[in-house]
Amino acid sequence: MFDLKDLYQEVIVDHNRSPRNFHKMDNPDRTLEGFNPLCGDRLTLYLKMDDQKIDDISFDGSGCAISVASASLMTDAMKGKTAAQAEQIFNNFHDLVTTDGSNVDAEKLGKLAALAGVREYPTRVKCATLCWHTLHSALEGEETAISTE
Repeated sequence: MFDLKDLYQEVIVDHNRSPRNFHKMDNPDRTLEGFNPLCGDRLTLYLKMDDQKIDDISFDGSGCAISVASASLMTDAMKGKTAAQAEQIFNNFHDLVTTDGSNVDAEKLGKLAALAGVREYPTRVKCATLCWHTLHSALEGEETAISTE
């Protein structure tokens, strides 16, 4: 029988093989680089904002399957969200992958919940959260590349 863990793994494999929103954006409002020295993941995040709403978001770079899948899932989830909504999702996702997840409604996270299993592998948490910390910093107006170290 196909269980939930298998489904989550399939989501990660799919988003790694065919990442969504994986391209350099023309004329972004905000651009920020993120780097995970432990794993070598490196990405650039591009945002187009309409007032406080994420009108468009994309990324490019290279990284492990977890990092690429997380960025793909995140960019899909963030389109059309306000900065405040994005921060709330960021906090829920971060709690999902860094705690036991008991305070998180995984159903509200949708496909992002596929990454919950990384909490079992502490070194992989940085892979999954790199794009999220980069988004958080970009929304805060940071211009200096971020690092997971």
